[in-house]
Amino acid sequence: MISKNDFIELEFTGSVKGGEIFDTNIKEDAKKSGLEIDAKPFIICVGQEMVIPGLDKALEEKEIGKDYNAEVEPKDAFKERRKELVRLIPMNAFTEKEIHPRAGMMLALDNTLVKVISVSGGRVLCDFNNPLAGKVVTYKFKIKRKVDDLKEKSEAVAKYFLGKEVKLEIEENKINIECEEFFKPLIDMINSKFRDILKAEFVIKKGEEKKDEKEEKEDEKEMINNV
Repeated sequence: MISKNDFIELEFTGSVKGGEIFDTNIKEDAKKSGLEIDAKPFIICVGQEMVIPGLDKALEEKEIGKDYNAEVEPKDAFKERRKELVRLIPMNAFTEKEIHPRAGMMLALDNTLVKVISVSGGRVLCDFNNPLAGKVVTYKFKIKRKVDDLKEKSEAVAKYFLGKEVKLEIEENKINIECEEFFKPLIDMINSKFRDILKAEFVIKKGEEKKDEKEEKEDEKEMINNV
């Protein structure tokens, strides 16, 4: 049985109840719905909010290799719709960024996915609600395996929170991670959340990038001197 804080590889398809698929990592379902998917294993830590709350809770006390279904209400999925998130935005907020809004368009504004409802009189009516807000969603899922390898767990956590794949090495109870120093506040947050679960701590590797750059410059200098 799977418990909270277990790491698992998850196979899933999420759909609007009675409607279309909005997310999946199953090739056959992706092909049917015209979605592009990441072919790499999807690894999460159960109970640590790496999927929506309703699905996260549904993963507990499940068996590996069995097919399951879960129906999730809006409050445990993408929340209820909020009227205050429908706003009028001046047109120049878009034109300054060389965006030409049209009704029905989905676009990114201030790092938020926004739907344009209408355009009129120099103003744009925008909906900042998640497109799935207020909807009951269903998930079919299978836990393919339990993940025990520390490096595999660490890579999954780093990719989820940093939004990209990074190089890392395990050294006793340290997870040496190659990333920019400005990620430090995020690394600190990850450590506070996962230190006890992983029984190890993320540490940013310092000086590696500068060292490489220095070596490249020295190589370039040597090549020039040899010309």
